[in-house]
Amino acid sequence: MTQPLPPDWENTHLQGIHRLPMHASGFPFPDEISARTRQPLRSPWVRSLDGDWRFRLCANPSTLPGGFQQPDFADQEWDAISVPGNWTLQGYDRPIYCNIQMPIPLDPPFVPHDDNPTGLYRRAFDVPPDWGGRRLILRFDGVESAFYVWVNGQMAGFSKDSRLPAEFDITELVQPGINHLAVQVIRWSDGSYLEDQDHWRMAGIYRSVWLYSLPPLFIADVFARPLLEEDLRSGHLEVDVRLGGALKQADGARVEMQLFDPNGQAVFEGYSSEEFRVVMENLPQVRLGRRVSDPLLWSAETPHLYTLVVRLLEQGGAPLQYVACRVGFRRVEVRGRQFLVNGRAVRIRGVNRHEHDERYGKTLSLESMIADIRLMKRHNINAVRTSHYPNDERWYDLCDEYGLYVWDEANIEAHALYNRLCHDPDWRLAFLERGARMVERDKNHPCVVVWSLGNESGYGANHDALAGWMRACDPTRPLHYEGAIAADWESGHAASDIVCPMYPPVEKIRRFGLTSRDPRPLILCEYAHAMGNSPGGLGEYWDVINTTPGLQGGFIWDWVDQGLLKTDPQGRRYWAYGGDFGDQPNDRNFCINGIVFPDRTPHPALYEVKKVYQPLRVRPLDLREGRVEIHNDYDFLPLSHSPRRWEIAVDGEVWQRGSLPLLSTPPGESQPLQLNYRLPPLRPGQEAFLTLRFRLAEDCAWAEADHEVAWEQFRLPLDVPPVIHPTGGLPPVEAQADSSGLHLRAPAGEVHFDLHSGFLTDFRFQGVRLVEHGVQLNLWRAPTDNDGFKWAQDHHGKLLGEWLDAGLDGLEHHLLEMHWKSGEEGSVSVRAVHRICARDVPAGYRMFSNYTLTGSGWLALQVDLRPFGRLPVLPRLGVKLTLPPGFEQFCWLGRGPHESYADRKRGAPVGLYCGSVDEQFVPYIMPQENGNKTDVRWAALRDAAGWGLLASADRLLEVSVSHFTADDLYRALHSVELARRPQVYLNLDVRQLGLGSASCGPGVGEGYLLHPAAERFTLLFQPLAPGDDPRSIGRRWVELPSAFTAEGEGGENGI
Repeated sequence: MTQPLPPDWENTHLQGIHRLPMHASGFPFPDEISARTRQPLRSPWVRSLDGDWRFRLCANPSTLPGGFQQPDFADQEWDAISVPGNWTLQGYDRPIYCNIQMPIPLDPPFVPHDDNPTGLYRRAFDVPPDWGGRRLILRFDGVESAFYVWVNGQMAGFSKDSRLPAEFDITELVQPGINHLAVQVIRWSDGSYLEDQDHWRMAGIYRSVWLYSLPPLFIADVFARPLLEEDLRSGHLEVDVRLGGALKQADGARVEMQLFDPNGQAVFEGYSSEEFRVVMENLPQVRLGRRVSDPLLWSAETPHLYTLVVRLLEQGGAPLQYVACRVGFRRVEVRGRQFLVNGRAVRIRGVNRHEHDERYGKTLSLESMIADIRLMKRHNINAVRTSHYPNDERWYDLCDEYGLYVWDEANIEAHALYNRLCHDPDWRLAFLERGARMVERDKNHPCVVVWSLGNESGYGANHDALAGWMRACDPTRPLHYEGAIAADWESGHAASDIVCPMYPPVEKIRRFGLTSRDPRPLILCEYAHAMGNSPGGLGEYWDVINTTPGLQGGFIWDWVDQGLLKTDPQGRRYWAYGGDFGDQPNDRNFCINGIVFPDRTPHPALYEVKKVYQPLRVRPLDLREGRVEIHNDYDFLPLSHSPRRWEIAVDGEVWQRGSLPLLSTPPGESQPLQLNYRLPPLRPGQEAFLTLRFRLAEDCAWAEADHEVAWEQFRLPLDVPPVIHPTGGLPPVEAQADSSGLHLRAPAGEVHFDLHSGFLTDFRFQGVRLVEHGVQLNLWRAPTDNDGFKWAQDHHGKLLGEWLDAGLDGLEHHLLEMHWKSGEEGSVSVRAVHRICARDVPAGYRMFSNYTLTGSGWLALQVDLRPFGRLPVLPRLGVKLTLPPGFEQFCWLGRGPHESYADRKRGAPVGLYCGSVDEQFVPYIMPQENGNKTDVRWAALRDAAGWGLLASADRLLEVSVSHFTADDLYRALHSVELARRPQVYLNLDVRQLGLGSASCGPGVGEGYLLHPAAERFTLLFQPLAPGDDPRSIGRRWVELPSAFTAEGEGGENGI
């Protein structure tokens, strides 16, 4: 008995019906001038069908209104919907965010029959009268996930693969005048099992729709191969042209080409021509070829583009069609453990990029793509992996033009069925079609330097079959597929020419580089997972990449937070993630992994990326004598293109500046440099830093002149210790205890303590209240996504779980003793001893706090910390205090201006910075620890009148200020849930744990862990009056009396 055929959308052996073969990007034009613009709407033979369509959403493919495909169907009551666009963001259905798990039951190739939203689209269109006698092609650039098309009630075709175009010949279906187009889009299909990428699952016609016409005999495809000789000085342009249509009329027709250089000048004298002959009906192809002398080479640094124009002439010589594409002369190869572009081993300073718009989801505007590329280039990113599917065709045009290396990835990810579908022959056709059609579309783009077979689908025979097809079709580009090497880095040669692991620790890639005999280079296809306040350790990766053979870079995960704009019931706008649309199942905020926010505002991490990826390095030779060495990390450019400046700053204030001598350092080489500066005379406690800056000399496509490409900074070896100010000779401090507490009073200031808690409750200077609560031990931070997912029920294996088990989020300070006494020099010292731990947790710290108030109103705090019990790695070690409302101006001498952490501070130079408290807050979409400043010499908070408090220490500090407590951040799941408090919370840390990238990757490196240990440090709080210069006050230190020690005797008075 014959089995009934499955529905088309559940049939793995059916990828399309009447779908035309894929061809390279390009539309038909009537002449050379319009063709060279490559703008579709400059052609009279191209029309856009974008705009408002009629729309209705049905529950599944079985509940469609009868006859909706017919021209006379009454759709007046249907809604209007924008095309291109996702219906899931236009008021219908809902977006779903999943990472690995499928949003439908796992039963390939079957999909839900009842719950399979199906969108119906209708619109009318007319055919221009002068298109008579021509072939009409209907093109959909992207539809998710499977769809049927009808024209005038007759089926034109069917297609799967959400990320590639589908074209249909509708010549026989159209009629003069008004025509009617109907489309049925099915959300879930068997193809959905191969589209299990870590991103939002949308639906609809989300890319553009076109109607264009071709002559009876037409150019069906062009494959341009600009080849280079071994010496790279001469090239050969080889162009295969495939014709289609009325091939019986092709005898005597001619195919001609012309090449225009980057300046628009013709390279050849006249068109190169070949007469077309029909040799075999199934091989209607012509090959053209011409030599090109001294071509300008394409690379990400030098994106020289030529324009190829191909024209088809009928037998009498009249032109039938022109097509154009841009080509770049470049050679890509893997040889000797190196990934080579034009013979040079290029370093891949890359990012993974999902297509994402905060408002429109998968529908991107040209302007947003340009903004992405300009932002990438300005931050020294030179490569993009199209994770994990072919992108909008315009993206490749822009990458050609601006200069980005592209790893073009097939729309194949079967993550939930890892290692299953790749072995199943029933799915081989889908694997092959998805990879082959991508290659056919994008083959002419010079930016595409690697073909990728997909992502996280295991490794099997279907991958090898696809790899074999790709190699046969295009032997000029290497292949990449992480699944081929996942189990064994030295395996998978058939499917990957690159060792391309995900998220290995630094030491593992270093060891591989030094010991492996694999002939392939190692390039990380994903690393430095940037979820939330992350990543840490990027610089450590590149320390190894820059010094280890066989290592050539990688792609950060990933470019943009995939948050979607949403409005809460109170009218507040925020970025939503998985679950915020009622989508089930979901993976919460695991789509929030970018180094830019959804609106492309940079994360602080982007500045670290820019610094680590910068194309030059500077090494000090003798800073006293002004000698340094500059290493040019460009692959093709000499450093002579960039103006160079240096400056010396003393405590953040520029003291001297100048220009560097002209450099001629070739790419990949170093050059010593003599700087003619004078060493500054320093006052006690001052420091001097030398900063070198490298900027663009003139405007370019992605930045304006004077844009800073790179910088380097060194502390000059000039040590002048601070002056120690004695406390003697100052007015005496009085101490008084009563039922309200302990009160220390000096003529200029006063401090009050609570005798029950031992806490400072008030610190005033000349009557102005500076502190209203503190100083408490602080071991807790609002967990970052790397620390653990706070929304998860199980924190096993994460630092957050260890912290919660230790009660670090609920520490209690138990006062054990408190004493005070007067010193001979007139100051008063207070000693408080606390036992600090969570309730019912026998582990914590014993804290000995020695406060000293001087007659000048300065308050010194000596802290001696002793751990007890078993404590985990700590989030931070320091103190916290609360300032009253109004202290909004924050200045510090340290790294800035953006936040920095121990393992992410290379991109933050030391300087003097000022801003408001609010400006220090980083609105991570999932609220978490933020705003930290490292290597801080001093920090000051002031009110509008100029009164304030300056904090410094006997070491460099980590400092943060906020209007939110750590608990506020911990409880909130979205930034709009945070209620700004009027008080200012000041954190002064001896150290804070690094960031790492453990949300999906290695944790914090050993050098940045914070193990519980005994610690001693001293803080000095100096009041500021209006007009006081914090730069001079911050250099002061005070002579501290040895009033108490941790194990010392009690004072004259106490409790």
